Amino acid sequence: MTQDIALAFEHPSARSFATAGAGLHDRISLRDHIVEVEIGAFQAERGTTQRVCFNIVVEVAARDGRDIDDVDTILSYDRVTEAIAAELAAERLNLLETLAERVAERILLEPQAVRAFVRIEKLDRGPGALGVEIVRTRAAATPTPEEEPAVAPRIVLVSNASMDDPGFSAWLDRAEAAGTPLILCVEAPRTPAPQADHPMVQRRIDLLALEQNAWMLAARDARCVVVDTRTELDWAMKNGQISVWAPSKLVLDTVDGPASSSPEALTLWLAGFLDAAAVTFVGMPAAAVGARPVEIASGFADLG
Repeated sequence: MTQDIALAFEHPSARSFATAGAGLHDRISLRDHIVEVEIGAFQAERGTTQRVCFNIVVEVAARDGRDIDDVDTILSYDRVTEAIAAELAAERLNLLETLAERVAERILLEPQAVRAFVRIEKLDRGPGALGVEIVRTRAAATPTPEEEPAVAPRIVLVSNASMDDPGFSAWLDRAEAAGTPLILCVEAPRTPAPQADHPMVQRRIDLLALEQNAWMLAARDARCVVVDTRTELDWAMKNGQISVWAPSKLVLDTVDGPASSSPEALTLWLAGFLDAAAVTFVGMPAAAVGARPVEIASGFADLG
């Protein structure tokens, strides 16, 4: 038992040796790779970075004694650090467990990789290191799905003045007939939101105010469904559902999110994030338009 406990806290390379089967595998390792990143489920971990330490061992297929001094024939150390960087850049995560799974999965997509040991530790959340360690094999890795054709939505920002437009439902009929996936965004409610001194707190308040108005717009027509995740948006675009975007989760969980929480900035950011086919502002001033081409309409009767 003592030996098992000691082994549990050894570097993943020791775990790899101890659990090796009959097959011969080479190993490459990454030790004490420290990155500053925003991660964590607690509110205190949002809006700030902390040090996260990666220790990774990858078992690779033996080279059968071949003396080929060619970097293209091996699994490069760079591919391990690139896997970490790619997953950290893809999305803000709450759990180390999720990050470890994704890093291991990405590494095991490499043709030479057989088994991956991934240990990740937070260094700034207590007097010691708090972490997780996983072991994954190529057989357990998720296969790379076939790429589906990209779906380019039409994104429409609806002003408060246009929310009561009597032509709204008739325009939805026309939009459905056109067949282009539709995502609706909204202005903040007319009632001023509470004001806070802390910018991160104010950002959350402003985003939640937009979500309140999203529910108000969805109440206008049963075909409109409030959604807040990328998964829901993707499903809706592929299945003909009209979405009203509630921005908090996607904005706060995205590494490279919009700089502003204004409705115009959020709409243009979402258009870039989803590579929208078209962007329309209904009842919004032309001065609000940014660099991306935007159609301006005074009301829904003007829209195709």
